[in-house]
Amino acid sequence: MDTSVTNCINGIIINGDFYKRGTKAVDVQLQCNLLTDGQSKFSIKTIKDNPVAMKYYTGFLDYKHFMFFFGILGPAVNHLQSRSSRLTPVNQLLLTLIKLRQAKDDVELSFMFRVSEATVSKTIIKWINFLYFQLKEINIWPSQSTVQQHMPTGFKRLFPHTRVLLDATEIPIQKPSNVNSQSATFSTYKHKNTLKAMIGCTPHGCVSYVSDCYGGSVSDRQIIERSPLCKEASKYFERNDSIMADRGIMVQDVFASNNVFVNTPTMLKGKSQLEPKDVVRDRRIASKRIDIERVIGLSKTFKLLKKELAANKLTLGSRIVYICFSMTNFRPAIVNDWA
Repeated sequence: MDTSVTNCINGIIINGDFYKRGTKAVDVQLQCNLLTDGQSKFSIKTIKDNPVAMKYYTGFLDYKHFMFFFGILGPAVNHLQSRSSRLTPVNQLLLTLIKLRQAKDDVELSFMFRVSEATVSKTIIKWINFLYFQLKEINIWPSQSTVQQHMPTGFKRLFPHTRVLLDATEIPIQKPSNVNSQSATFSTYKHKNTLKAMIGCTPHGCVSYVSDCYGGSVSDRQIIERSPLCKEASKYFERNDSIMADRGIMVQDVFASNNVFVNTPTMLKGKSQLEPKDVVRDRRIASKRIDIERVIGLSKTFKLLKKELAANKLTLGSRIVYICFSMTNFRPAIVNDWA
């Protein structure tokens, strides 16, 4: 049966029925229409004039936004075009972003782009490595003056010396066959095998730090102790800077020698209840610390971070996490100027 689809300002009309943009019905119909076009293979031309499709598949607002990101990758991107490849560099990037954004299987991507499954796999691995090294060239750790300049009004009033908000995140992986690897990656918090990383953002919601990934059994403190934030603290922090973190990240002693204060909710330490002033302080910390959780949630709209990472891609785990979180900085800020 033929399907009639008409685009309008606030949604689309499917067979006479109106659906608001962003609903599941719209996303499914959009996907079906694009995949059932038998006249041509899927490419950037398929969605360049459709901002809804562009955001769904890549996370970028529109074609101009997508090409801006492609442009910042530099001239090296042109060397990724091999003689045997049927995909241009732009379409290789599109394929990779669809993999990250929608976590599609390689076989489905091969149908969409009319290439072999092996070509899809090779393209994704090549571009994951390329994107990682290109994005690593961007210094995402801002200076103290930059953080202060863009700090939201409410944040500056309550915690004016905050340099970074820290929180850990985990991504699921397939259960390793090796018993020792199973133990090293098992997370008692998630009750499954995971990779774990420490994420940092500025008070304005810009991702400013992404650690390497470790097995899910590692503690938050261990990740920070192994990180350059701790080993090279003088490069990252200035005197009287402060870090905001969850109560589980107990690293006050680690940064004390550099005169960096760690703001965490108060521990009971044997008390039956907190003092009123501590309750007020903890509520203020919680109201601001939630921004790092929102940033992590935004980054996990790249669905590959929610899907069990295949065993043959574990070595790319740290790079995939870094790419997904770094690309969040190319999207509109989620923290208001007055927050």
